[in-house]
Amino acid sequence: MKFAKIPMATINRLSIYVRTLQELLEGDVDVISSERLAKQCGVNPAQIRKDLAYFGEFGVRGVGYHVADLVNQIKEILGLNRTWNLAMVGLGNIGSSMVRHGNFVKHGYIFTAAFDVDPQKVGKKLPNGLIVNHVDELEDVVRERDVHIGVIATPASAAQSVANQLILAGINGILNFAPVQIQVPDCCHVENVDFTIKLDCIAYHLSSGV
Repeated sequence: MKFAKIPMATINRLSIYVRTLQELLEGDVDVISSERLAKQCGVNPAQIRKDLAYFGEFGVRGVGYHVADLVNQIKEILGLNRTWNLAMVGLGNIGSSMVRHGNFVKHGYIFTAAFDVDPQKVGKKLPNGLIVNHVDELEDVVRERDVHIGVIATPASAAQSVANQLILAGINGILNFAPVQIQVPDCCHVENVDFTIKLDCIAYHLSSGV
């Protein structure tokens, strides 16, 4: 399913909606109004209706949304009606924590490969059963294990080289935790996660009183 010119903010909110809806589903909620859903997601009802309208018609006027149906529909939109295999490159504090975090599996993201250059880490078995491979083996292992998304948690100095290896291995989606902007071809989508940028936003609001 492909849609053109969808604002990234809308995609981000869809992720919030589907997680909220899944919690409601687990709580045996069958139908929910846009007003109640909006309140639980921290947005207004009009925003939810506008976001969903990009993708078609949802819900029943005067009734609301059938929770199970809306979960499935949003999952299809986001490509979450399947599992995604991940490769972690860099097993420092961030990388190690992510690989052993059960929340990724819950949402359909499975770490199927892990890489490092540290001799004390290469060859070790991780809590999820993965054996850490040397980064020199990245291209072969990524292809062998059908990895879809690469996660970079290396020092900044190694990030671009790792990104190049991932792209050569056929990876077109990268989540980058290294504190540097990596350069990739147009076919590859990168999401950069820099916690200090988020802290800058908080600092701005605290300092300006906004």
